[in-house]
Amino acid sequence: MSAHQNNVVLVNENDHVVGQMEKLKAHRLGILHRAISVFIFNDNHELLIQQRAFDKYHSRGLWSNSCCSHPYPDEDVVTAGERRLAEEMGMSCVLEQLFHFTYFVELEEGLIENELDHVLIGWSNETPDINADEVCNYRWISIDELKHAIAEQPEQYTFWLKHIFEHYSEDFINCLAHESL
Repeated sequence: MSAHQNNVVLVNENDHVVGQMEKLKAHRLGILHRAISVFIFNDNHELLIQQRAFDKYHSRGLWSNSCCSHPYPDEDVVTAGERRLAEEMGMSCVLEQLFHFTYFVELEEGLIENELDHVLIGWSNETPDINADEVCNYRWISIDELKHAIAEQPEQYTFWLKHIFEHYSEDFINCLAHESL
């Protein structure tokens, strides 16, 4: 991976680029940067979730959305989402941007997520071919089942997934209803 690809895009609260920084440094300093969160649904309206690999640098072993990452500098968010979906889950599908939001959370080992997260959605019935360096497990789950699982065992899920479902699950429900038409 080149140094360029190891950098995150620093942004202001309006998502205007203000620079770039090495990814781990941005997470240690808590600098606002651009991120992506991909949500893949199948024809049964189930969401593909992944369990993060246990050797990731944060949120190890937690369940999360289909995939998430950071765009490279000069890479648009949809292209970044499609790239990471292929790299993490061995899948390809067309993605579209649903919304974006910012969040801030202090994680383990002094790391800080301060991200302007672009949420992307896509539809696929493809069976994942997971990259074991990124993902240790996956499953398809309904929105209602996921909400219940998060309520029962919140410590098993990433902060950003919990935040998205707490504040934006109606956006997914509306998209799924539209996709059924």
